[in-house]
Amino acid sequence: MSEVVYDKQRLKRARIAVAAVFCVHGAVAGSFATRVPWIQEHADVSAGKLGLALAFPAIGASLAMPLASRISHRFGARNALRGLLAMWTLALVLPSLAPNLLTLCLALFVYGATSGMSDVAMNALGVETENRMKKSIMSGLHGMWSVGALIGSAAGTVAAHLGADARLHHVLAAVALTTIGLVAVQGVLDLQPEPEEEAPPRFSLPPRSALLIGAVGFCAVFAEGASLDWSAVYLRDVLDTSAGVAAASTTGFTLTMAIARLAGDAVVNRFGAVRTVRVGGVLAALGGLLVVLAPHPVVAMAGFALMGLGIAVVVPLAFASAGRSGPNPSQAIAGVATITYTSSLIAPSAIGTLAEATSLVTSFALVTVLACGLAAFAGVLRTDRGPERDGTTVPTPGRMNRTGEKSH
Repeated sequence: MSEVVYDKQRLKRARIAVAAVFCVHGAVAGSFATRVPWIQEHADVSAGKLGLALAFPAIGASLAMPLASRISHRFGARNALRGLLAMWTLALVLPSLAPNLLTLCLALFVYGATSGMSDVAMNALGVETENRMKKSIMSGLHGMWSVGALIGSAAGTVAAHLGADARLHHVLAAVALTTIGLVAVQGVLDLQPEPEEEAPPRFSLPPRSALLIGAVGFCAVFAEGASLDWSAVYLRDVLDTSAGVAAASTTGFTLTMAIARLAGDAVVNRFGAVRTVRVGGVLAALGGLLVVLAPHPVVAMAGFALMGLGIAVVVPLAFASAGRSGPNPSQAIAGVATITYTSSLIAPSAIGTLAEATSLVTSFALVTVLACGLAAFAGVLRTDRGPERDGTTVPTPGRMNRTGEKSH
C-alpha cells in the first residue's frame, strides 16, 4: 500500500472547520428544544400528542441515516456535508410553521431525517480527520456539539423570555446558522471515492462490524436519555425535592457531560479508547448506584453528575471505532448512529413504562446494569487499524482519499 503525507496546517484547519460544523449542528438542536412549548401551543396539541410527534425526529433520522454514505459517495464528502448541513439548518423552520398534529409530525420527520444524515456525514469527516492527525479528536468534536446546543438554547431562552414568535426566531436562526455552516464546510477535508469503489446501497442493515460497537453506544445513550428526561422527575418524586433543585440535577448532568467531552481527547490520547470507556463505565455504574441508594437529594445529584462524566466520551469513541472497522466508514457510522438513535427513542418511554409497573428506583437500577455493560464490553472499541507514529496514514482499500494529494 502507498503512504500519503498530509500537511499538518491543513489538517489543523480541517479540524477547526469540522468542529465548527459540530457546533452549528448542536445550535440547531438547542434552538428547537427551547421553543417546543410555543410549537405545542401553535399546533394546538395536547401533551400526549406532543409526545407522539416528538418520536418522529428519531424515526426520520433512523430511516434516513443509511442514505448519507451513498450521498457522500455520489457527491464527495465535502459537497455532501454542505448540502446535508444546509438542509438541516433550514429544516429548523418547519416545526414552528406546523398548524396541527399531522403537519407537525411531518415537519419533525423531515427535521429528524436531515439531522441524521448530516450527523453521519460530519462524524465520518471527523473520524477521517482524526485518523490523519493520529490523535483522538472525536470527544472534543462532540463537546463542540454540546457547546453549540448550549448557545442555541441560550438564544432560544432569550427569545422565549421576550415573547418572540418562534417562526421569526427560527427563520433568523436558520439563516445565520446556514451561513456559518456553509463557511465552515469550506475548510473540511475534501474526500472523493476511489474510481473502482462500489457505491454503498441506498438502504441496508447496519454492517456486522457496527453491531457490537453500536451495542456499547446503545448502553451509553440509554443512560443519557434516561438521565436527561427523568433525573428531575426522580428527585421530585422519589426524594421529594423542589422544582428548582430537581432541575439543577439535569443541569449538573449536562454540564459534566459537556466538560468531559471537551477534555476527553487528552484522556483518550493518554490511556486509549478501551481503557477510557472501561473506567467511564465503572464511574457511570457507581453514579447509578448512588442514584438508586441515595438517602438525600445531594447524593442523587452527585450520582447523576457522575453518570454524565462516565458516559460522555462513549458515543464519540463508538463513532471513531466504527469509522475504522471496515472499508466504508460512512456506512459503519450510519449503522452505529441508527442503533444509538433507536436507544434515544426507546429510553425515555422504557424508563416510564418500567417505573409505572414497578418504581423509578427500579428503572434506574436497569440504567446501572447497562452502565456495567460499558465496562464489560469496552473491548469491542479496539480496532486492528492503529495510528502510525511518523505522521502518515495507511489508507484502507476502498476508503475515500483526499483530492489534490499525491501518493508516493
